Amino acid sequence: MIETIAIASFLQLPFQLEPLTIAIVLLVVAVFVGVVITNRFVLQRLRRSIRQMVSTNNLMQKAFKISANNVVEFDLRRRYIYRLSGHLLPEEGLPVDVWKTHLHPDDLEATLQQFQRMMNGELKEAEFYYRWNLDYSGGRPRWGYIHNRSIAEFVPGHSQPMSIISSLSDETKQREQQEEERQLSERYRQIFENSIIGLSFYSPDGWLLNSNAIMRQICHFDSEEGDAHFSNTNLFDASPFNEVLDRNNVQDMWMCSLSVVPERSMHLYLEIRVRPIRDDEGRLMYISIAVRDVSEERQLYLQAKQNDIEIQKVNEAIQLYETELRYMMEACDMRAWRLLIDERKIQFYQGLSTVELELSFDELPDYFIDSRDLVARRLKDPQRYYSKPIAYMSRMRSLFHDTDEEQWNQINSVPIFDENGRLTATFGLLRNITNLMKKQEQLKHETERANESGHLKSVFLANMTHEIRTPLNAIVGFSDLLQAIESPDDKREMIRIIHNNCDMLLRLINDILVLSNVDANAMQIEPQDIDCAMVFDDLCQSLAQRVQNPAVEFIKENPYVHLRTRLDSARINQVLTNFVTNAVKYTQQGHIRLGYRIEERHGHGGFYAYCEDTGAGIPADQQKRIFERFVKLNDFVQGTGLGLSICKAIIEKCGGEIGVDSEVGAGSTFWFWVPADILSVEHRT
Repeated sequence: MIETIAIASFLQLPFQLEPLTIAIVLLVVAVFVGVVITNRFVLQRLRRSIRQMVSTNNLMQKAFKISANNVVEFDLRRRYIYRLSGHLLPEEGLPVDVWKTHLHPDDLEATLQQFQRMMNGELKEAEFYYRWNLDYSGGRPRWGYIHNRSIAEFVPGHSQPMSIISSLSDETKQREQQEEERQLSERYRQIFENSIIGLSFYSPDGWLLNSNAIMRQICHFDSEEGDAHFSNTNLFDASPFNEVLDRNNVQDMWMCSLSVVPERSMHLYLEIRVRPIRDDEGRLMYISIAVRDVSEERQLYLQAKQNDIEIQKVNEAIQLYETELRYMMEACDMRAWRLLIDERKIQFYQGLSTVELELSFDELPDYFIDSRDLVARRLKDPQRYYSKPIAYMSRMRSLFHDTDEEQWNQINSVPIFDENGRLTATFGLLRNITNLMKKQEQLKHETERANESGHLKSVFLANMTHEIRTPLNAIVGFSDLLQAIESPDDKREMIRIIHNNCDMLLRLINDILVLSNVDANAMQIEPQDIDCAMVFDDLCQSLAQRVQNPAVEFIKENPYVHLRTRLDSARINQVLTNFVTNAVKYTQQGHIRLGYRIEERHGHGGFYAYCEDTGAGIPADQQKRIFERFVKLNDFVQGTGLGLSICKAIIEKCGGEIGVDSEVGAGSTFWFWVPADILSVEHRT
């Protein structure tokens, strides 16, 4: 319309133009009109194409929804995955990093490799499977099986794609159904393969289809995969089926016969069951053959008949055996016993049938020395405790002999159940082993004594060799050096060392003599009436001289002016001397306190003495060991390790007690107590 008005206006101009000018103008107008018409035509086609694209897109969207398919776009530049259709991804899509976390760890590497190859331009299309976490709440993963078909979208002139369009099919249900079918098939296969009877399936025309392991074993197949003979032999032609089966009308059949197949070295008695398998319309689908080898059962039947012949002979011999058994049980002081649970009684037999003694459940426990004995306690609940074989020994009063002597009995029991598996009784043996236990105990003591004697002798000789050699080496060595020394001071020092080692050797020999008396039980304790206060003062005056370290103070604690009592003063002095000697060795500063007092223990008066020091102390786990022979807590301190063991032997010979109270770093207090008759006492004021 606009173009027509323009032309009309132009033609009405009030001047005239040249013909050439008019032609040019007309040509321009024609070109203009042509361009306008062409543009309108192109616009109409473009609009029509857009409408078709929109319509096609809507149809594709509807098709995707109807097919329940899922389409996603992998934008490679933005590294973002958009949901175009479906429900597998959230509506807003996912970043690639989040998308990776939803892939199953076992499928992650293979899936990323496929996408990487498409991103590199190696593949334009790809199809693969992976497992995908369908849960977006962050809870427990819910894995689904995804079938992925991807197409790379390229921009002209570029070797790498701009995006990847993927069609995702959720095949979780199909996979689960396939797995259920596979498991069901495997279950039936296991049932078929592991059946306890031989099974085979034949086609309707009589050809072998399959056989289980038992059938292959019975028929001696060539291999687990099959057998040439049976695969090439038709069922209706094989013996004995060729005589009893109707090829045109197969019926259920059971038979037992001798089956002989020379080609497979078969010579067996078989129980055979033939059963046709038909479909819903009655058409024959398979023929099943069930076979059980009854050769051994037949042999057992024949053997049972032979056993019946032998039973009579056995019955005749039972009486003789029972007589011999009774004699043997009497000679071994043995009884058979039966515990009847329902009747709540115990029967003891001589032989197998003669009841010698019968007791109730309430009477039997009175014969056990310990009321908590295993048998006595188990009688309260026999169903629980006697359902398994048991064997034990018990101390009991005599059941069959007129004696008050306690007896050791060895008791064995086995359960007896009824046909329902319920415990009804037990049967066992009771044997008097008192003499055997006495002999074993005696043998044990003698063996222990012999072993201990041999061990002590070896230890004694080894230690004595070492202890005697130590002072002798010092005496001999310094004696040889004494002749070559000219300095009077050096000579006096060597003479002092020789004198100390001679004293040590003398004490060692005295200790050995004391120990020999202890081992020979020849130590004598000879109590005398003494004044303990005076004897103690004299002893302390002598012992004080042994404390030569100026950093150590010797303290005497004598609470009495006079204390008359009966004691072996020599032995008591020996113990106290050993206490002080040990204290001097281990105390470098502080004090050594020696004292005594009257003390009553166990309802008897007695003499209690102690030696307290501020030495290194003794660990708690070593305090009992120090009274053993040859025990020294410090190997660098002189001594034999016999002193405290001698003290212990003396105090125990006196009927007293000995011990030590010590703490590491705080010193020790050695003490002893011996019973004594106190004649008179005068306390210090």
